[in-house]
Amino acid sequence: MARRACTFRQSDVARALRAAASAGVRVRVEIEPSGKITVVPMDDAKLQDSNQNPWDEVLTNDQD
Repeated sequence: MARRACTFRQSDVARALRAAASAGVRVRVEIEPSGKITVVPMDDAKLQDSNQNPWDEVLTNDQD
């Protein structure tokens, strides 16, 4: 089975990340199999929520 042609380049992703960093925006990058590169900005609320364990809320609610 032959390898597929590369649909994106590392330099394309690096360029998008540098642009976001220079704008002061924290992002995540999604790359689809078709080669489409999507840069998704992350707001601070999602960043703080991602550091928390979802079970922390369940445990605190059970103790009340």
